[in-house]
Parts: sequence; C-alpha cells; structure tokens
Amino acid sequence: MNTKKVYFYQAVSLGIMMMLCGVSCHTEKSHDEQGLEYHFDAPAKMWEETFPLGNGRIGMMPDGGIDTESFVLNEISMWSGSRQNTDNPEALKALPRIRELLFTSKNYEAQQLMYKSFVCGGEGSRNGPEVPYGSYQLLGNLNISYLYEDQEDTSDYRRSLSLSEATVYTHFHRGETSCQRQYFTSFADDIGVINLKASNGKKTPLGMVVSLSRPERAKIIVEGNDLIMSGQLNDGYNGEKGVRFGAKVRVVMPAGGEITAQGDTALVIANCPEATLLIAMATDYFGKEVDTQLDNAINAVTGKDAKTLWKRHYAAYSKLYDRVKVDFGSVPEKEALPINDRLLAFHHDRNDPSLAALYYQFGRYLLISATRPGSLPPNLQGLWTNTVSTPWNGDYHANINVQMNHWIAEQGNLSELHLPLIEWVKKQVPSGQHTARAFYDARGWVMHILGNVWEFTAPGEHPSWGATNTSAAWLCEHLYTHWQYTHDKDYLSEVYPVMKEASLFFVDMLVEDPRSHYLVTAPTTSPENAYRLPDGKTASVCAGSTMDNQIVRELFTNTIEAAAILGIDKDFSDTLAQKRLRLMPTTIGPDGRIMEWLENYEEAEPHHRHVSHLYGLHPANEISVDATPELAEAARRTLEARGDESTGWSMAWKINFWARLHDGEHAWKLLSDLLRPCVEKGYNYANGGGTYPNLFDAHPPFQIDGNYGGAAGIGEMLLQCQNGYIELLPALPQAWKTGSFSGIRVIGGGEVSAAWEDGKLKSATLKALADGVFKVKLPVGHSKITLNSKQTPFQTEGNNLVADLKAGDDLIIQLME
Repeated sequence: MNTKKVYFYQAVSLGIMMMLCGVSCHTEKSHDEQGLEYHFDAPAKMWEETFPLGNGRIGMMPDGGIDTESFVLNEISMWSGSRQNTDNPEALKALPRIRELLFTSKNYEAQQLMYKSFVCGGEGSRNGPEVPYGSYQLLGNLNISYLYEDQEDTSDYRRSLSLSEATVYTHFHRGETSCQRQYFTSFADDIGVINLKASNGKKTPLGMVVSLSRPERAKIIVEGNDLIMSGQLNDGYNGEKGVRFGAKVRVVMPAGGEITAQGDTALVIANCPEATLLIAMATDYFGKEVDTQLDNAINAVTGKDAKTLWKRHYAAYSKLYDRVKVDFGSVPEKEALPINDRLLAFHHDRNDPSLAALYYQFGRYLLISATRPGSLPPNLQGLWTNTVSTPWNGDYHANINVQMNHWIAEQGNLSELHLPLIEWVKKQVPSGQHTARAFYDARGWVMHILGNVWEFTAPGEHPSWGATNTSAAWLCEHLYTHWQYTHDKDYLSEVYPVMKEASLFFVDMLVEDPRSHYLVTAPTTSPENAYRLPDGKTASVCAGSTMDNQIVRELFTNTIEAAAILGIDKDFSDTLAQKRLRLMPTTIGPDGRIMEWLENYEEAEPHHRHVSHLYGLHPANEISVDATPELAEAARRTLEARGDESTGWSMAWKINFWARLHDGEHAWKLLSDLLRPCVEKGYNYANGGGTYPNLFDAHPPFQIDGNYGGAAGIGEMLLQCQNGYIELLPALPQAWKTGSFSGIRVIGGGEVSAAWEDGKLKSATLKALADGVFKVKLPVGHSKITLNSKQTPFQTEGNNLVADLKAGDDLIIQLME
C-alpha cells in the first residue's frame, strides 16, 4: 500500500490538532441515517399525498389505494408543442423609442409601447398544451382494481417511501390476509416495477384488473400479458410533428396464476400469490423509435425476478444517494408519526431535528430521481405531473426557478446531475443568437424568462415579466459553477464559448443612460416586480435593475477568469473589464436597504415573492458579511422589510439569504415556515407557501424548486465556500445543537465532513478530489497556531488555514477538550 508521509501540527494554546494524510479517514455512521423514510397510515386522498418515484427519466406515483390503486406515470420528455418562429419585426423598430422613453423617465409609456411591440411573435406560453410553446404532460395512468374474496376489514395499514432505497412500500391486512406491495423505478434497468404479494397461509387470494388510461390522445390495446399504450401529442399546429409516446405494462406471475383480457384495455389476473408488473415508458423526443425502446426495456429484464431487479436498482441508486449523510439528532416519537401528522406537530412544536435532515435528503432524492446525464433537467415540477395542463406549463422558468432546481447539485455531491441543465443551456444558444439579432440587433445569445424543450428564447407575451433578458447570463453561472467544483479544464473549454457568447450579447446590448452615464440593460425588469411612479401609476419595465447589474457583473467576471485559465481572449477580456467598470454598483438607498432599481422607486408590492436585488448575496458572492459588511447590513434590512411569509420557493431562497448573513436562527425560522402544512391547490402568489403532505413544495400549487432551494439552504447553514475559503457551521441554529454531516462538496474539488456538540465544532475532514490550494476559516477566536513540526505543507493567512493538497489527501481538524 502506497502511503504519504504524515505531517502533524497542533495549536497547543487553542486545543486544535490537525493532520494531513494520504489515506481516507472514516467517520462513524449517524443514527439510522441510511434508513431515512417517511410514511402515511392511509391511502392518498389527493395527488400531493402520493409518493414520487423516478430514475431520472421515468416517474411513477402510487396512491396506495386498498380496493383501487392508481399510479400516475411520467416521462421527462413528454412535451407537447414544437419549434416555432417567434420573431416580431416590430420589436427592433420600437427599441430606440422604448429606450428614449425610459431615458426621459416616461417608463409607463415605454411599457405600453412594449406591450404593442416588444413581445414574442405567436401565442407565447398562453394555453401551452394547445400552442407551439407546449406543455409538460403526464404520460398516463395505471389503474389496479383488486379482487378480494371477502369484504373483511382492513388493518395495520402503512405506506412508506424509503429515501435510502428509492422504494415505496405498502402493507396492510385484509382480514387474515397480508397484502404487501413494493414499487420502484429502476436505476439499473430503466423500467417501473410493481411487486404485489398476498398470503394468509391457506390460499392464494391475489386477483386484480389492470388497466391503462390517459385523458386524451392515446390508444390502448392488449397483447398477451401486455398492456400497450400509444399516442402522439399536439405539436401546436394540430399537425404530425408532435412527440410520439408509449407505455408497455407486462404482467409476470412467478408462482403461477391466470390471466385473461378484459376487452381491449385491461387484463384480469386471478389465483395468483404474487404478481410483478414491469412498466416501460418512452417518447421519440430524442429521435429513438418508441416501440423499439419499449420492447428493448421489457425484453432486457425478462427472466429476472423482482428481488433481482430490486437489488440491481438499489446498487445503482445508492452510488448517488449514499455520498452524503446528515444527522441533527432524533426525537423518536416524532419520527414515528405519519408524515402529515408529523408536519402538523412540527408546526406547533419544532423539537424535531431529524425532520430537517429528512428534508435535506429528500431534496437530494428528488434531484437524483428527476434527472440524469443524457436526459432533460428537472422542470417546474421536476419529473412529476398528473395532468395534461401542468401549472405554468411545467416549463423552465429562467428568472430563478430552473436555476434553484440545481442549487443542491454541486453542494449535495451530485455534480453529474448538473450536466443535463448544462447540455440544455448549450442547446439554447443558436436560438438565443437568433433572438439577439431579431430583437436587439446584437451579437451573442440571449434568453428571457421562458424556456421549454423547443429552444424558446424570445421575450414573453407580457413585458411586465417577459422583458427580463439576463436569464442566459444567470444560466452561465451554472456552467462556471460546475467548473469551480470539478476543475475539469476540458469541460471549461467546452462551455467557455457559451459564456463568451452570453457576454458578447451584453457588450452590444448595454447602452449608456444619459442621466447617470452608467451602462444599463434597457429595456428590462426586476423579475416580476413593479414600482410606483411619481404620478401614482405602476410599471415594471425599466432602464437597468440591480439584479441585472449583479448578474452581468458576475458573467463578465466569470468569463474573464475562464479565459485566463484557458489562456485565450485577452482583448475580449479587457473589453469586458472596461464594460464592467461602467455598471452601477449595488447601491444602498436612503432607507438603508439595497435599491432594487437604479432609481429609488417605491415597490408596488413591498412583500413581493422575488427578492431579485439580493442576487449578489445569493447565489452570487458580491455581498458578504466579511468583505462587504455595509452591503450585508443593507441586505438584512431588505429582507426584514420584504418579510418571511411568501410562496414556497421564495421562502426557500430566503433560507439561503439568511444563511449567507450568518443568521442561523432566522434561516431556521424560514425553514420552519417552509415546512408549514399546506393542502391548498389554487394559485397563491403571496403567503400561501408551505409543504404538501408528501413533502412536495407548495407555491402553491406544487413547484419543486422550493424543495431543491430549501435543501440547498440547509447545506448553506452547514457549510459555505463562495468567498474563497471554506467556512464550517456558518449559520448553525440552536435547534441542531449536536450533529454531523459528511460528503458535502466545496468549490475547488473538495469534500467536507464535520461533527459538532453543543453548537461547537468538534471535528472536520476535508478530502481533496482534485489538486489545489484550499483555505479553511478556523473557528472564531482560533487565530494563533503553534506548530510542532518544521516540515509543514500549509500556512496561515489571518484566521484561515491554507493547505496545498493533492487529489486523495485528507486534511483533518480535531478540536480537543
């Protein structure tokens, strides 16, 4: 075994011992962390009580019904619509006049002109399922009607989702008969599996009718032991270019039984102690023929029993899920409650620390389940929908939502699950280049708020929200973030042209405001928010916004850094640096808050769900407690004025904000608010946010970004690295007095584990996954270090420990009593 010379050093006066070694150091497993699950004691009464299963491409949501059980089936590319021409020749003609109006403080008139001219051609996203923009839709419904031999009472009902296994279990007794059901979407074999058993020691009572259905555009047939669905979605023109889709359900009876067809749409199973349903789902979105995909998937698992299929599934899934562990303590009596009762109990008594650990891992679980390399990124509902008309079309809103979906990816040690978004972004570039020319007469590429699978990059149909034009720039942050966490130079060279083209758009599009002489994005908005004009009217369109400046400044900075790393484009970098200097800096208004617009307007809605002008606090790092304390204080005042209660995803974002401000108690308060029990299904844009019984985020309605953002916020409370150094437990609340985590990733290609007691760090380990220099901020007050070795591969900078590590090295910090 090859080992590296071990260096020890000790901070004697502080009781800190640190070690650099070339071998891994393992921590003990936390309490039952690998067994994280939650459960109900009754079948689902609404879709938001069903459990989400997915393997990154296909999804399945069983409701656990006793007499009749329904499964919503999903496939990530199940999109209506098609590519379209969104050009609007009037937009470019009107652009000079729009800017003239804005620069003469006639913002309302500018907005009125934009409604007449500066919008996408065609229908936009209105009526998505029936127009070219399209909508994400369910694939279909699988229904099982169980045939019991008697009508005895049901008892001991329990259905649960095991996060560590990505498996749902349902168990109950029907009289003396034990009914056991197991469901999973295989990460190994790319099929859905339902295993059904019934036994009472005397007979084989399992019988059922299995059927497939869909609200529209589907045909169902029976072939032997197979149910087959096929259909084609609307392309938006009622033509023949819509996505074709299909599903095949094969019934396998390993212990024998009888199966017959019931008409053309159902199968009847009788006298069977065990049945396994194998479910294949596919579309031709990626160019592969549907029937071939279905046949290949089913035939590949023929002859494998349910136990073998599950073992293969678990082995593949656990390689992702098991990378991270979290433990905040346990209150067993709370954990024993059904999840709907547990959420209600937490609302009244927040002494349930493992609920936060569950929520963090649920966020990781949802990302693992909703996407995978080669697939599409998770949309507004991840992978799951139960309708043909998904809220907001289930699209890729790019003014925070699709970005928030990926905040957990790098931090949560799921870096490869960032790749579907990155590939999706790369596909938008040609369309975005066309939009830049057609609407702005600019080079480069642009994207506005709306995104789908058809490369829609034009302004939205309503300028009040559709005029935002920095979405491509924000998405480029994700391209660069993936490099920061992986240090894969080949990857950086692949995505640099995308970043350069996004920067090039702003080189051309930025225009000088003659009033301030700053360069501004005009026209634009502060996403979805409005302000009051001196005459009492409200408007959204403006000349520049704080968020735009923060995003463009970050884009230019990242592009300059990437070019330097690759050793290219010095002249272009110089141009970006010059433009960057001419952007208005983030500014504190007379009331001590961060200004949202470049003029000190009054918000039309002071408690608006978007807090876009704090982009520089999170996800960017322009504002920080240590480097810019005055801006950090202004950000705090901004958040206090905005308030806590809001939509689910907004509260999730605020968890991250408060964590960045090192206020663990306020971050915890927001997390607790996010976990507020919710059953509301209608649209609520104000203060209805919370958590549905199955832990889905409630906007309402369901929007998955709150789940991902809330989980990322928990990670930010535990560990931060955005300011050039690793900071352990920066926002730890009193509710998590003692705990541990392992496997959380940091910028530079590192993986961190830590444990604490009574709110104080006890130990930490940094594993280098790539060569590099890592800085670790030592706990407050621990600035003096006495070394016991003259040979030290580290140094100190103020309160930071600096270590030059090679891939595979571990830096271990142990705080001594």
